[in-house]
Amino acid sequence: MSNFAAHDIPNGAGVGLKARHYKTILAEKPKLGWFEVHPENYMGAGGPPHQYLTAIRELYPLSLHGVGMSLGSPTKRLDPAHLARFKALIERYEPGLISEHLAWSTHEGVYYNDLLPLPYTDETLNHVANHVNEMQDYLGRQVLIENPSTYLAYEDSPYAETDFLRQLAQKTGCGMLLDVNNIFVSAHNQNYDPYEYLASYPVEFVGEIHLGGHKVEKIVEDDNAISSLLIDDHASAVSDEVWAIYNALIAKIGPKPSLMEWDGDIPEWPILYAEAQTANKYMAGLNVGGNV
Repeated sequence: MSNFAAHDIPNGAGVGLKARHYKTILAEKPKLGWFEVHPENYMGAGGPPHQYLTAIRELYPLSLHGVGMSLGSPTKRLDPAHLARFKALIERYEPGLISEHLAWSTHEGVYYNDLLPLPYTDETLNHVANHVNEMQDYLGRQVLIENPSTYLAYEDSPYAETDFLRQLAQKTGCGMLLDVNNIFVSAHNQNYDPYEYLASYPVEFVGEIHLGGHKVEKIVEDDNAISSLLIDDHASAVSDEVWAIYNALIAKIGPKPSLMEWDGDIPEWPILYAEAQTANKYMAGLNVGGNV
């Protein structure tokens, strides 16, 4: 049984909680709406991670953002042990939001440390919908599903990604976690317009937004022409292009809980906090860097 009351996530900026920032956050108590954690990092029974997370939960609402449920895996049922550990965290911390990825990461007992893409077919839609229903039924909570970052597309994908996500939400009652950096990365890598993607996205289901950085990999072609591939690595500040898409999104749907993801080359706390404040300025309709 949780010692915490249920607490909604406010329509403002949050930050992905990192161990190196625990002590700073508890000492400074920064003005921030919420924190998000990967539940897989807190599935042990106790120890310092839970001590710090409990102390931070006493000050701020939490969101749980799963990376290991493997909703697109070919198995008939989800991993019952993983579901049980996830539910135990929900009961312990009463998070305001719960989310997972539209991806697969396990096969025949092997876990791949990546979020792998799916073909967008009727068969896949029904399979993923069954897994989303299973997850929501077991947890007793709505789950938000995140759009992936992709580097190639399956030849057999009759659904556009946005249509697939809309159908998934309608079939299961799940919500959407819209990752703006993933839109930009996928659009660049697959040569489509990110604003056209945004125009067709089912924004009526959005419960949370993610913002993060990406890496640019230069590619030299056989004719010596140079192209680039974007890698969704969450290891740098949000780019101007991603802020611009975020601004267009906020203008369309209004403020939403918006998370700053920074998972690699993690900076000192003031840098991450400043990124969150930039998101708050966009949500307030302020002119930020000339992009509004």
